[in-house]
Amino acid sequence: MRKIIVLSMLSLDGVMQAPGGPEEDTSGGFQYGGWVAPMGDELYSQALRKQLKPADLLLGRKTYDIFAGYWPQHGDFWTGVNDVTKYVLSNTLKNPEWNNSIVLQNVADIEKLKNTEGGDIQVHGSGELVQLLLKHDLVDELWLKIHPLILGKGKKLFNDEALARTFALTEHTITTKGVIIANYQRIGPVQTGTIEV
Repeated sequence: MRKIIVLSMLSLDGVMQAPGGPEEDTSGGFQYGGWVAPMGDELYSQALRKQLKPADLLLGRKTYDIFAGYWPQHGDFWTGVNDVTKYVLSNTLKNPEWNNSIVLQNVADIEKLKNTEGGDIQVHGSGELVQLLLKHDLVDELWLKIHPLILGKGKKLFNDEALARTFALTEHTITTKGVIIANYQRIGPVQTGTIEV
């Protein structure tokens, strides 16, 4: 069985929209595209390089279109991105042009993929897809970069449909700019109790 790992850049209020640049995703009138750029340092770059190891990708249609329009010309930064298999969840994409791309149509297709042999599958961006995966308990790990700013508006990573689950912190770094880079692994249902004072 393959692991599905969600990688996301988040603000303190959970916004994950357009971290990479002003024109990345302006939907809904979003004005803060590129909000990650001022937060970089060497620790951030090291973590990013480590997380961008070659792995198959699972993407939502919007993120797929952004990636397919950018990475074929910039693959020197993300080694192997053009060679790995890219799975895209879409009901409308019929003939993907980015090499090694396969269209999946529903959650059942993702479950079949997860149950195959092979390496980890990474999900970048793809907010609606991540919410769908969380709703169906298909996320094994969350690799989050939590940035010290509040954006107020924008697409959020989590919504009210995610299944309640507990995650364990497996790795963490805090950069000089205050970005918390934290990897979490799903361990099971939420446990409750009473706080004793």
